[in-house]
Amino acid sequence: MPNRQILDPEAISNLRALSPDDGDVFLKEILGIFLDDTPIRIAELHTSRASGDAATFTRAAHSIKGSSSNVGASELRIVAEQLEHKSRQQGLNDVEELVAELEAAFIRSQAEIKKITA
Repeated sequence: MPNRQILDPEAISNLRALSPDDGDVFLKEILGIFLDDTPIRIAELHTSRASGDAATFTRAAHSIKGSSSNVGASELRIVAEQLEHKSRQQGLNDVEELVAELEAAFIRSQAEIKKITA
């Protein structure tokens, strides 16, 4: 995904603006929750795919899409949205490639977020 924006600087600015005088404490807390929760949702994708539970899979993709949007993880949001749509429309057939793409997008998002929270 070389042409996709990993993190939206405007979203980060908007989060900072919610608590401008706290030295990024709020921003770091929100980003920390995102970094802690997303691997749990990714694990849900794997577990639900393995068990054939399309509803749980779709919910996990939807959750990743929403949280990614909230923190400005643009690339991850796009992939999660594609995964959610595909699972809703076609079930769990042929989702492995998108799951791998989502995991890679999360790793890139994680690296960018760690630059902000360091």
